[in-house]
Amino acid sequence: MKEMNKKVGLFFGSFNPIHVGHLIIANHIAEFSDLEEVWMVVTPHNPHKKKKTLLDDVHRLAMVRIATEDFPNLKASNIEFHLPQPSFTVNTLVALEEKHPTINFCLIMGEDNLKSFHKWKNFEVILDRYFIYIYPRISKGDSEIMLSNHSKIIEVAAPVVEISSTFIRKSIKSNKNVKPLLPQKVWEYLDEMNFYK
Repeated sequence: MKEMNKKVGLFFGSFNPIHVGHLIIANHIAEFSDLEEVWMVVTPHNPHKKKKTLLDDVHRLAMVRIATEDFPNLKASNIEFHLPQPSFTVNTLVALEEKHPTINFCLIMGEDNLKSFHKWKNFEVILDRYFIYIYPRISKGDSEIMLSNHSKIIEVAAPVVEISSTFIRKSIKSNKNVKPLLPQKVWEYLDEMNFYK
């Protein structure tokens, strides 16, 4: 009998920095859906984002590794560091499948991203071949109706967490204590390296 392939969810982000909101959602999906693991895919510098606020890829990856070390079902992934830029999700999925042929990959995205999903490169191909797990976000406007009822879209009743990395960076810059918003070891890493000051 053929062994069932492992199901892994891919949670993409710049994780600049990773915060407790990311962990709450990733862990909830790993524990309360049929996915066995969630891989936090650290995206390299996005050509559409201002570079100056973005920490080096290696530091963001290091923080994701530190943040996930106590969660056996959460893993850090640097797959996109080795792909041509800009990294399109469809290309990342192909690269991951070549590297891990026995894993069934799925996407994880916030409800807000679903609204612009039809603008993604080859979004029809992604929708045809992969399940997409959607977690709730407080956002304005309606998602594309055709997508929210799509057979490949799975809604996960994860907690709504409204913490943003932008807010954390701005707060650190203005000397606010945001320690509760970050995993302890990530906060220590940021503090020691004097990041976002």
